[in-house]
Amino acid sequence: MLDVANLSVTIAGRGGAIRPVRDLSFSVARGETFCIVGESGCGKSMTSLALMGLLPRAAARSATRLALDGTDLRSLPRRAMADIRGNRMAMIFQEPMTSLNPVHTIGSQLREVWYRHRGRNRAAGEARALWLLDRVGMSSPRERLAQYPHELSGGLRQRVMIAMALMCEPALLIADEPTTALDVTIQAQILSLLRSLQDELGLAMIFITHDLGVVSRIADRVAVMYAGRIVETAATADIFRRPAHPYTRGLLECIPVPGRIARRQPLPAIPGQVPSPAQDIAGCAFANRCDQVRDACATARPPEAGVAAGHLVQCVLYGQAGSELSCPS
Repeated sequence: MLDVANLSVTIAGRGGAIRPVRDLSFSVARGETFCIVGESGCGKSMTSLALMGLLPRAAARSATRLALDGTDLRSLPRRAMADIRGNRMAMIFQEPMTSLNPVHTIGSQLREVWYRHRGRNRAAGEARALWLLDRVGMSSPRERLAQYPHELSGGLRQRVMIAMALMCEPALLIADEPTTALDVTIQAQILSLLRSLQDELGLAMIFITHDLGVVSRIADRVAVMYAGRIVETAATADIFRRPAHPYTRGLLECIPVPGRIARRQPLPAIPGQVPSPAQDIAGCAFANRCDQVRDACATARPPEAGVAAGHLVQCVLYGQAGSELSCPS
């Protein structure tokens, strides 16, 4: 459904170029949930905006391949891209309170998507909106159409965003941390809802998060992102059972496990912070935080190696593609 090769984003700044996304390559199959996980500042949200063609004016996108179901998105005119956005591919934004227009009703905002891509048939647009609001678990959907965003809770606003993204039955759905601002009960409901809607509608989904607990529940495959690059890609089970990259291991070790962490002891954490996207990184971006760093980490970008079938990692602790693991597990 989606094929991406060497996707980069460069932003012109006063002090020089800023590169929040650097040479990403991945693909997403029909019906698959592909999770992109990493700390804040790793470039996850900028990746989603690049895919949707919603980058700020100062930002430039480049890629050797960027295709949605065979359609090359790189050279599409703005009008043609606008015809695809919200129609064949749609996005659930991170914060529904700032994504929904506070001066328009829920109904008018849902119908607007329908009008843009399916024509100005109010009855058809309203019928679709009512069906989706019911489908995402909102009570009294007809009354909800007349309400404004501020009259809804965070969980209900997020459900409206999901309904809005699905108005025109997109083939690809991008969900940018859709459960971050929600309590755990509502989070579980939203995840279950997304999974059931995906199974029902046959969606391909890119799910962006920093929460590995969410990843374990919803992902088919996982890409671990750090400093603008994907450092490890594998099936979800492989990521959790035998993580290869030291950064992936560090993320997993930070998850609190009852019985493993002694009471009143600090939780595990990865020291340091993600490097600035304005920084020119010659070698491995994770080198200054890694407990297995080698001299070679500072001199060249790590090669991509195959740990197992479908399990790729960029780390000097591994040999060339297809080689055996050469670092301690």
